[in-house]
Amino acid sequence: MKNGQPGTVATSLRPRILLAAWLTALLLPLVLFACDSPQKASYTPAYTSTAPGQQKILIFGVHPLHNPQRLQETYGPLVEYLNRNLPTVTIQLEASRSYEEYDKKLYSRRFHFALPNPYQTLNSLAHGYRIFAKMGEDDNFRGIIIVKKNSTINTVSDLKGKIVSFPAPTALAATMMPLYFLHTHGLDVSNDITRLFSGSQESSIMNVYLGKSAAGATWPPPWRAFMERNPKMAAELEVKWETTPLVNNGLVARDDVPQELVTKMRDLLLELHTHEEGRRLLAALPLTRFEAATEATYQPVRDFLKKYDEEIH
Repeated sequence: MKNGQPGTVATSLRPRILLAAWLTALLLPLVLFACDSPQKASYTPAYTSTAPGQQKILIFGVHPLHNPQRLQETYGPLVEYLNRNLPTVTIQLEASRSYEEYDKKLYSRRFHFALPNPYQTLNSLAHGYRIFAKMGEDDNFRGIIIVKKNSTINTVSDLKGKIVSFPAPTALAATMMPLYFLHTHGLDVSNDITRLFSGSQESSIMNVYLGKSAAGATWPPPWRAFMERNPKMAAELEVKWETTPLVNNGLVARDDVPQELVTKMRDLLLELHTHEEGRRLLAALPLTRFEAATEATYQPVRDFLKKYDEEIH
């Protein structure tokens, strides 16, 4: 055989070998897929919480009536009650450390349900919320101004040149209403006093006790809670002035929450005072009842805010 013949045979076989390798590479994944197909057929998709039959978490934001721990202790049992009676959803209580933080959450629509103060309640309407109920006992929604019992603060004019503490600029009962009270009693609240915004109801009270402010503003529920938890400190303080009341805190629902669910939650809240368990839950707030409400319910608050903006803001 000539030297060139073996090379000729090898050259003629090379294309066939390459073709076989190419076919093997092409068909092997198909064979493996066929072998694996019984396992793939048993795959079931995972559904999110928005799928039919799945529970959806809805966030309930209560404005800073108390510090987060105290708020959880107070409103946690009420949320547990709602969850037992609203089996298709899970209500999750969320506290905020300050009014500023709460406002950001509310106006960015983080909450599905919320319990804001009346000022925040009205503001929430522009962010897609609707009013469906409110806290009862409107007489409780008033500002109070606290001083030390041994202080020299006897008249409103005695506060001139002094520091007065408030929870936050957007606290209606504990800031705006006391400021308006001082304004209507002859004090120039923009120049005669130094406003100290402490961030919470408790800290506004504590500033008075610690001597950081000559007076401090809050409203009855946090003051009662402070007296219960800190009786010795509270014994050194007294309520010097009270404002006239306004409409109490509102309950709002985001506009994408189904009306049927809003109605069920409203009915559960409005019926609390009619049974023993409900009365225990209300007593912890403390409150005697919730009441139905609409946007029209808060017209007195609109009227007050108009006067406040014109005369003080």
